[in-house]
Amino acid sequence: MTSTPDLVIRGGSIADGLGGELFEADVAITNGRIIEVGKVAGKGKEEIDARGKLVTPGFVDVHTHYDGQVAWSHDITPSSQNGVTTAIMGNCGVGFAPCRPSDHQRLIQLMEGVEDIPEPVLSAGIPWAWESFPDYMNWLSKRDFDIDIGAQLPHAALRVYVMGERGARRDPSTPEDNKAMAALAGDAVRAGALGFSTSRTLNHRTSTGDFTPTLKAGEDELTAIAGAMHGVGRSVLQFVLDLSTLDEDLPMLLRVAENTRIPVSFSITQNDKAPQRWRQTLDTIRDASARGLSITAQIAARPVGLMLGLELSRNPFQTHPSYKAISHLPLKERLAALRQPELRAAILNEHATATDDPLFFRPNYDKMYLLGNPPDYEQPPENTLGAQAKRQGQQAEALAYDAMLTDEGRGMLYVPFLNYSDGNLDATREMLRDPNSVPGLSDGGAHCGIICDASFPTYLLTHWTRDRSRGEKLSIPFVVAAQSRKTALSVGLYDRGVIAPGYKADINVIDYDRLHLHPPKVHYDLPVGGRRLLQQVDGYDATIVSGVVTQRGGTATGSHPGRLVRGAQGSLQLDAAQ
Repeated sequence: MTSTPDLVIRGGSIADGLGGELFEADVAITNGRIIEVGKVAGKGKEEIDARGKLVTPGFVDVHTHYDGQVAWSHDITPSSQNGVTTAIMGNCGVGFAPCRPSDHQRLIQLMEGVEDIPEPVLSAGIPWAWESFPDYMNWLSKRDFDIDIGAQLPHAALRVYVMGERGARRDPSTPEDNKAMAALAGDAVRAGALGFSTSRTLNHRTSTGDFTPTLKAGEDELTAIAGAMHGVGRSVLQFVLDLSTLDEDLPMLLRVAENTRIPVSFSITQNDKAPQRWRQTLDTIRDASARGLSITAQIAARPVGLMLGLELSRNPFQTHPSYKAISHLPLKERLAALRQPELRAAILNEHATATDDPLFFRPNYDKMYLLGNPPDYEQPPENTLGAQAKRQGQQAEALAYDAMLTDEGRGMLYVPFLNYSDGNLDATREMLRDPNSVPGLSDGGAHCGIICDASFPTYLLTHWTRDRSRGEKLSIPFVVAAQSRKTALSVGLYDRGVIAPGYKADINVIDYDRLHLHPPKVHYDLPVGGRRLLQQVDGYDATIVSGVVTQRGGTATGSHPGRLVRGAQGSLQLDAAQ
């Protein structure tokens, strides 16, 4: 090496993203690419002392919803604070392009209902400087970020754009509709879409309660779209399926993949209604892979859990008549009212009333926990509020009520509603270890007032490789490879996720022993003072995107080297040898 590198990372313990054993080495970077890994003789223009630290590729998060945030912010937090250097948005069939001006509010209501991003935030933050999907990509390409962003074409937006009101009310598409959607889907891939996303779950509804437009889209419609996209270039079909229709929809999904040869990715979780169904689904994927199909399961790193509280979107008493009477009050006034013994007694003596909110259910205190500090996402059943109430001879509702009043009304309750049927994470570990799975479902940018899972990448390292005490762990090389190289390959990004010469210089320098997640807290930092849940994280000494340090010691540097990723990125020689 004759020229002076832009940056040298010295003496770190390298997890290179390929799953091999850790090794100590220097990493030299020039012009946003890794140029040397080993003993780098020359001094860099900038150097980072990584002795005693873990050095990993930047993490690639394939399941986020930053479709709104990229329009108003250059900082893609909280993902960029959790070691993520590339985030893929446009999942679950929801997004903001293509869109006619007359449908702006319709797509906002869909995003608000499906992903819990408040309407005032979206209305204030989205400039609608586009109509077509290529226009949207061109607009995004002029913006810079603290990480790279990849986009998928959302089915709901496409269906409404082509079919209008018929698409919104879930009418079957005609051959003419399918031809029009296919043509626009091909244009989207030419403009750089990494894939196409759709949803068939009953849980996905608009903020007015209507089901998502894509719920019952026909196989002919999906085949036309997928075939057109994959005929133009490498792209992925991302699905969200519903347990109630899985036996019908999964075979259909595999037929679409077989007929079009498009790679498919969809989420798998453990559901209390059928706690072992995930095994059968993974077996089906394994059989499909053996037939030459590319099918990837997205797996959550921990329970998908609801956060409940007075400051949040939902709480156990929100449908109790006495609570509903004060629910409109600001938090401080509501807290003062809730502290009154008479109101407390009234609320605790009432029962939850019926609601069609898919994420609200009659509270089950045998599945409800106090998350704690540090937050514990794998607690034993004896820690539930129901179990505690029995031991203490108290009403479980009273424990929940009093817990929410702590910290000046900011106390939170935790309800793991997926991936926790057994009261532990053994099933999640087995899912993560499946050769056809990748970590996913962080939902970064979404569920602002009820779920806080964008910290999944950090949790994979802290819990699964270091802190787990209630079962077997996973190795550092396995976890790093799973959420860097493996996720990158699943969406066609062959240029990143590995620490080796020639690869994109997206890197984390991590103080592994100090890596730590704090409990979630509410922040009011979205447009018009909108609310979102965030978790502070300690231990990322540096995050580097395209060779530029974007986070240093947990603080943003203000650099924004991240860009829109247009389309699948070319394969390097390393991949050809694999």
